[in-house]
Amino acid sequence: MKFLQSCLLKQTSEKPYTKTERMSSREGRRERLSDSAEDSVITTKENGVAWIKINRPEVLNALDTAVLRKLHAALNDAERDPQIGCVVLSGEGKAFSAGADLRALKKRQKMAEVSFMEHLRNETNPLISKMRQMDKPIISMINGVAAGAGMSLALAADIKIMADSARFVEAFAKIGLAPDAGATFLMTRSFGASKAMELALTGGEVDAKEAERLGAVNRVTPLGQLQRDTRVLAERLAKGPMGIRLAKRAMNRALVSDLDTSLDYEAHIQEIVAASDDFEEGVNAFNEKRQPSFRGK
Repeated sequence: MKFLQSCLLKQTSEKPYTKTERMSSREGRRERLSDSAEDSVITTKENGVAWIKINRPEVLNALDTAVLRKLHAALNDAERDPQIGCVVLSGEGKAFSAGADLRALKKRQKMAEVSFMEHLRNETNPLISKMRQMDKPIISMINGVAAGAGMSLALAADIKIMADSARFVEAFAKIGLAPDAGATFLMTRSFGASKAMELALTGGEVDAKEAERLGAVNRVTPLGQLQRDTRVLAERLAKGPMGIRLAKRAMNRALVSDLDTSLDYEAHIQEIVAASDDFEEGVNAFNEKRQPSFRGK
């Protein structure tokens, strides 16, 4: 609860909006999208990896409309870039993300600019869907607390690497809201049905040790080693064959499918990768007793 109080205090103590206002062409209403800085999302590309960082440490990387749109744009850019094979999502400072920027959202709601439902359907939900649907693997590097929609953002990644001091907070119940941003789907599949239900009803927390025990994260590492460990895995995935992209697609489909459908889809994608240059290289490398050099096609 102290975390939530701290987060709300940080959000409500910010200066008034300073971004240029624009008129909605459809309804003639003023719409203030955000007061977050232009560099509220920073992307760095290195060795085939796109490092996408939420850069609002003063509000624990709270997600306002501008940040959500910038994250979506950054993912689209990484998806289109043929030099990028993996994405790492992280937060600046001591938090991964405190979740929705409630101050900004309540202000927009009060001014009748947007409802909570519109905000979720138009901004938050497309981002979570994008993370699951894009073929390139995404790693969430969870450096600190991930709460509410920030927890959903972390759990939506394909691989989760968590600092031993970090924690998940199902913050919705403690502020009078129901889960959103895919939390019901992602928590159930990450923590198991019973634990997910408990979190949803109590607004509880899960520390790094328990998250690893439950299988919600792939590994836990000391905070000082988090970036190094993440980099090693990210660069390995970035050099992987095209088959891993189709594997991600098949694994996500299997979450909402049955065995026979999964068997049929596996046969479909195997036909595709069996005709790839990477498969030929993999077989040649195996026969020649050397490491393969995949090209992602």
